[in-house]
Amino acid sequence: MASADGFVVWFTGLSGSGKSTLAAMLAAELSERGVHVESLDGDVVRRHLSKGLGFSRDDRDTNIRRIGFVARLVARSGGCAITAAISPYRAIRDEQRRSIGRFCEVYCECPLEVLAQRDAKGLYARALAGEIKGFTGIDDPYEPPSSPEVIVHTDAESPRQSLARILTKLEELGYVRRGAGSAEPRTRGLTPPHGGELVDRFVRGDARERLAARARRLPRVRLDERSASDLELIGTGAYSPLEGFMTSRDYLRVVRERRLENGLVWTIPITLAVRADTARGLPVGDDVALESPDGRLVGVLELRDRWTPDKDLEAREVYGTTDAAHPGVAALKASGSDYLGGAVRLFDRPLVPRFPRYPQDPAATRALFEERGWRRVVGFQTRNPIHRAHEYITKCALEITDGLLIHPLVGATKEDDVPAEVRVRCYEALIEKYYPADRVVLALNPAAMRYAGPREAIFHALVRKNYGCSHFIVGRDHAGVGRYYGPYDAQRAFDDFSPGELGIEPLRFDAAFWSTVTHEMGTDKTAPGDASTRIALSGTQVREMLRAGELPPPELSRPEVAAILLEDARRRRPRRLRSPDARPAAPRR
Repeated sequence: MASADGFVVWFTGLSGSGKSTLAAMLAAELSERGVHVESLDGDVVRRHLSKGLGFSRDDRDTNIRRIGFVARLVARSGGCAITAAISPYRAIRDEQRRSIGRFCEVYCECPLEVLAQRDAKGLYARALAGEIKGFTGIDDPYEPPSSPEVIVHTDAESPRQSLARILTKLEELGYVRRGAGSAEPRTRGLTPPHGGELVDRFVRGDARERLAARARRLPRVRLDERSASDLELIGTGAYSPLEGFMTSRDYLRVVRERRLENGLVWTIPITLAVRADTARGLPVGDDVALESPDGRLVGVLELRDRWTPDKDLEAREVYGTTDAAHPGVAALKASGSDYLGGAVRLFDRPLVPRFPRYPQDPAATRALFEERGWRRVVGFQTRNPIHRAHEYITKCALEITDGLLIHPLVGATKEDDVPAEVRVRCYEALIEKYYPADRVVLALNPAAMRYAGPREAIFHALVRKNYGCSHFIVGRDHAGVGRYYGPYDAQRAFDDFSPGELGIEPLRFDAAFWSTVTHEMGTDKTAPGDASTRIALSGTQVREMLRAGELPPPELSRPEVAAILLEDARRRRPRRLRSPDARPAAPRR
């Protein structure tokens, strides 16, 4: 699009009608086409641009005029402003249309009974019962557009169908070019973080000292290992665009729809669980000091929400089961009964770096990639040592990218997983001898493992996008455990979203093995023969061999790696012997 030809897409409709989801999907698609996009979500505007306004008609009109003013500036500068706000009154919307000019109004139409069914918090039911006053569409009017450019029926069509109709209209209006090609080439650079900006919630300088002093006077919440690692990753921006622990609105949308309230794709709830008696003593609107597991004060939570979640619902939706033998479900059910939500500010790290020689912050890896001139970076998530199969697929990925980020997870894992200290030694030995040093970066991800299969695969990809990756390896049974997911469910999960929404390209690999026909690594796609010509062992089988004092065959593990693992197995063998019928252990807490 020409630099002077900006435009505004204005989504309107009742709460829950799909405005934010479609706005996020449209923003992603237009960005893929080379259009500069700025999104103005109604809830975000209320927290920042319109903080302090109420919900009288005058205040609602003032809020819409502020949104329209910013949208007009974006359009005037040649970009596309996408707004997603209820904007209930027709006259104020028409006023914005006249002042902006190049304007496309999208009405998200959905019957009230469907909206009430979708409403996980029950706000429509409470409004209909008279418990909430001034609720738009119930006892406060919503005036549908008289002649919008697009009407999408979000009760009857899929989000992708609605998006296709919106794009068709924008093409007909001449606001964007037809087809999937970019209108302008995107500026060459690293993949932008999820949501567009890398979050940084650390307070520095004099403000840091003031916040630390204030925290000492506040009520305190002690974090466990998982919530401490989540807090660290929120603070560094690894969980961008999150600025804190999720409120119930974000939480419920993530659990039910795999999206944040603003429509961005997000698949794993990031919550702060506490005991019920702790939660009751913390008034919403107050600040709460956060303590690391070792008792240090590290930050402050601006408490915006407090609620008791339905953990069975969360388990079914996120993990696909309520079976307490699933390690993710076990950790969920062992956590506090109530959740606290709100933005955080940190003045110290919740975790003491275990391996300070390796970067663990997104800003650090992005700086390394920039220094090396990398643009196409492939990320490899692992909680295991890298065996020959992993080595094979990472080197295949290196053939089409500038560099590889080996990014092991070093937070809480299952008890029978190889300890992080041992794994890091394995990565070092392998990189030193078997990878080109100038094309590999080893960095660490302090997150806890969830074992959530398909949902966690997408979550892992979005986190690596924040670390600067443009591509992400998704192998067999990614983030799975036991019988709970199919071997390639994680790969299929990426098909539920458009490439622009994710902003990172999955590289899908079949299970790799050693072929006795070709005498090299391969997959079903590259190696002839049948099962009798293939050597492959599961991680469980390798651990059993090590416990028995046996080295895995060189076709499966480099000898340097196998020697480190055997040494560790011998050292830990007495402690780790278990009866054959023992149940899987719960995650380390």
